[in-house]
Amino acid sequence: MVQSNFDIIVVGAGNAALCAAIAAREKGASVLVLERGPKQKRGGNSFFTDGAIRTAYNGLDDIRKIIPSITDEEAEKIHVPVYSETEYYDDLMRVTKGQSDPQLAKQLVTQSYKTIQWMQGHGIEFELNYENQSFEKDGKRIFWGGLPLKTNDKGVGLIRKLNERVIELGIEVWYETRATELKLENNQIKSIVVQQEGKELTINTTSIVLACGGFEADKKLRSEFIGEEWNAAIVRGTEYNTGEGLTMALAVGAQKYGQWSGCHSIGTDYNAPKVGDFTKPGDIFKKHSYPLSIMLNKDGNRFVDEGADFRNYTYAKYGREILKQPDHVAYQIYDSQVRPYLRKEYDLEEATIYQADTLEELANLLPVNQAQFLKTIEEYNHSVQEGNYNPTEKDGKGTDGITPPKSNWALRIEQGPFYAFPVTCGITFSFGGIHVNTVGEVLNEEEAPIAGLFAAGEMVGGIFYENYPGGSGLMSGSVYGKLAGTSAASYALENRRDTVTQ
Repeated sequence: MVQSNFDIIVVGAGNAALCAAIAAREKGASVLVLERGPKQKRGGNSFFTDGAIRTAYNGLDDIRKIIPSITDEEAEKIHVPVYSETEYYDDLMRVTKGQSDPQLAKQLVTQSYKTIQWMQGHGIEFELNYENQSFEKDGKRIFWGGLPLKTNDKGVGLIRKLNERVIELGIEVWYETRATELKLENNQIKSIVVQQEGKELTINTTSIVLACGGFEADKKLRSEFIGEEWNAAIVRGTEYNTGEGLTMALAVGAQKYGQWSGCHSIGTDYNAPKVGDFTKPGDIFKKHSYPLSIMLNKDGNRFVDEGADFRNYTYAKYGREILKQPDHVAYQIYDSQVRPYLRKEYDLEEATIYQADTLEELANLLPVNQAQFLKTIEEYNHSVQEGNYNPTEKDGKGTDGITPPKSNWALRIEQGPFYAFPVTCGITFSFGGIHVNTVGEVLNEEEAPIAGLFAAGEMVGGIFYENYPGGSGLMSGSVYGKLAGTSAASYALENRRDTVTQ
């Protein structure tokens, strides 16, 4: 029997979990982090993110506080529009069709910038998102879409810096330790059961923060809650998000909350790994320049309005539209006019690409209905309306007379060479979760807190429905991770008990 003194146990080791652990430790609580995977696969889905993080801010001065290395000379050459809390909230409500829990949404938005500052204070480094969220115009870099910030070195850098801080603060981490059951006594958290090296251990504690993700990596749960067709989806992130945290919470009375039939999914390279490859991190397989493309399925037909909005507001729902297509595949088509505007991931050696000097030759390279493929492109070209093409804004340069339309960024596909990038659906995280309040306490069916139980990250239900604004998932993990860790520390220190590992 080993004597321990952990006030708080955090389940998971991604962004939300480590933010919770750090927040709890800075309040004086002793903290143990449990990670199901081995050390070389730590970080959860956060390891695979490109690091874009959505926060409200009042212009460039706020951004320079987060990135003090921006020089006056650099500042003169960039334009970063104000992105207010009202705009953030409205974007969240717009893309979720008003379904996001107003209290949880407001907390996410109003705490976003403060949480970014807090993260910076703990050594997390940020940089301008030049690569994916800006275009050059009139000699300036114009940032767009409310997403100018990203973590340095993407999710890899975020997880590295968070773990460095965990070590500095003396937080203990147990790898290859799988949490399986929560134990209550007198309706309060008493202990957690884990499996470690083939043995079952019960760890007594005062408070637990669950931050171990959704169920997107479990085929059975995907099929049960989202639909059987989701068995064909690629799992973009960690293989360890199999819903066990949700199962444990529901077993002790947590209220199921949010859209269990929904998920974040994207168009990803058709030949991407079937689960996240920790040797190739950084979200390198996504294909997110599709608003500048037209997308055709193997029957040679378009199926979405590629230019309905900036990719920030459509990419998380268009993955499921690709999944619905024959053989779960679509082809993003570009010509040489647009090719220079494509994001960096299109130039990586991992990208699957077909190239030809004519559209007929391109069609011959693809397993598609060639006649319909060429007919669709011809009809699209005839429908393109005149106007000023401007990828930095919704330019209104659309089509007329075709279904679906293309509302913005419509250029005729007519200048060779021509390119096709095959994509399929990659699932990122499930939207269904458990109900927490605005400080991260897990609520039961009567919407009362379960004493000593907190949750954060992708386990929080009720914020995202159908879709989400890009970068808000990472921000939600940070905000609710910090809140849950802080709340858990306050609870634990008020109810501190001796803890024993059996």
